[in-house]
Amino acid sequence: MGSENQFYRDHPTFHVAVDCIIFGFDQGELKLLIHKRRFEPAMGQWSLFGGFVEREESLDAAANRILFELTGLDNIYMEELQSYGEVNRDPAGRVISVAYYALIPAKEYSDATTNQYGATWMSLDELPRLIMDHNLMVEKGLRRLKRRASTQPIGFELLPREFTMPQLQALYETIYQSTLDKRNFRKKILSMDVLIKLDKKDKSGSRKGAFLYRFDRKKYKKLVDGGDNFTI
Repeated sequence: MGSENQFYRDHPTFHVAVDCIIFGFDQGELKLLIHKRRFEPAMGQWSLFGGFVEREESLDAAANRILFELTGLDNIYMEELQSYGEVNRDPAGRVISVAYYALIPAKEYSDATTNQYGATWMSLDELPRLIMDHNLMVEKGLRRLKRRASTQPIGFELLPREFTMPQLQALYETIYQSTLDKRNFRKKILSMDVLIKLDKKDKSGSRKGAFLYRFDRKKYKKLVDGGDNFTI
C-alpha cells in the first residue's frame, strides 16, 4: 500500500461496484431476479443485486461471490456487460459500477435464499422502475443475451437439467420474441448433437407427453468454446 499511496496520492479515489443482471426462465417467461433494497440510499426501491469490490478481489471474483452468496450456485454462465460511470449515478457518492449478466435455471433458486434476501422473480413485461441506471443495464443485458443466443446455445443455461423440446423452443421464442417453426427448430437443435434423449417423458402438458432431454456437457462446452455458429 505504501507504493500505491506514493504514486497515486494526488489522484481521487472512487468506489467500484458490480451489479448483476440475473435472468431466469420460468413458466414460459424470461424473468429477472430483483429485490427491494434494505439500506440507503433508495431503501425500499426495486434494485438489481450488487455489491462493492473488495480490495484484494478482481471484478470477476466479486461478481461470482455475489452470485454465489445470493443463489448458492456456482459455475453460472456469466459475462461482463458494460461499465457505468456517470458522475451523479449514485446519490451517495462517486461509484463506478461494472454490470454483469448471468443465466440461471429459475427453479434451482431456493425459496430459503429468496426469503433471506427478499428476492423476487419478475417478468420482463412487468418490470418496475429500478434504482439509478439499473433499467438501462437490464436493457443492455437483454440485447446482449439475444445476440449471444443467436451464435451460442447459451439458452440451455436457463433450463432445468432435464427439459422437453417444447420447453427449449419456448425459451428461444421468448428470447427472440418471435415464433419459430417447430420442425425446423427441432432439426437444427438435433443436428448440433449436444442433446441426450432420455427414456422418460414429461406428461404434465398432455397425456401423450413429451420426451425429456438433457445436454451433453462435454459436447456443449466444446461447441461454445469453439465459437461454432448457432443460428436458429
